[in-house]
Amino acid sequence: MQTAPASVLLPAAIFKDILLQAASLKAAKGAVGVKDKIAAVQEEVQLAAEGWSPQQVLAWAFETFGNEVAISSAFGAEGMAVIDMASRVHKKFRLFTIDTDFLFPETHRLIHRIEQKYGIEIERVVASLSPEEQERVHGPALWECDPDQCCNLRKVEPLRRKLSELNAWITSIRRDQTSVRKVARKIEWDEKFELVKVNPIADWTSKQVWQYLREHRVPYNPLHDRNYPSIGCSHCTRAVLPGEDPRAGRWSGSSKTECGLHGSATRASATR
Repeated sequence: MQTAPASVLLPAAIFKDILLQAASLKAAKGAVGVKDKIAAVQEEVQLAAEGWSPQQVLAWAFETFGNEVAISSAFGAEGMAVIDMASRVHKKFRLFTIDTDFLFPETHRLIHRIEQKYGIEIERVVASLSPEEQERVHGPALWECDPDQCCNLRKVEPLRRKLSELNAWITSIRRDQTSVRKVARKIEWDEKFELVKVNPIADWTSKQVWQYLREHRVPYNPLHDRNYPSIGCSHCTRAVLPGEDPRAGRWSGSSKTECGLHGSATRASATR
């Protein structure tokens, strides 16, 4: 079983203590007071983490935060690789998903399969408004007339609510996916949600992800085999055409490339 490199265990322990202070300050609306401490230790851990394998990054996260860290996944190819790695590093890991009520049937079937294969219960996070309530308040097909607002209601705010319970979250983003993600570090402070963000495969390519899935016989969404390299809500995702960017099927026909879960607080507020 993978463990975090010994050279960073002390900074990791200090990092956790600082984060606990940050959590109490955040509850008192004073999180800014501990940011300098976080930054000092964060830089040391960040630099070291860039040379770690994904498994070592995951081991560090689990050893540092225990039950206060969870994987967030929409169960794309990248997410499945991270989930499988986590199962080999730490058997009892937490995993949650944002269920927008608009997921593909194939995604729901994969969720059930994951729970059976890994012996876990996936925590489902839902929006405050049901689809029917959202239509009454905001009108029909909000994903067409204002996709940013739809994503905010069904993804961003539910995620914010979930992350308020944690000290760290684990994602499966890669730097080469979008311009927003190209600056992601393997371990970083999430300014938008005010907790540690762990991106174990930030430096991987799509080829590496698929090589891992095949080598370890990891289940994946069958939509990938039907030209859906990126899978989100059924209303806002289509198959890509030959020669198109892998994310061209997301919010097709618009300039939108992100749902708002990743990126700085400033950038996120600008997309609402």
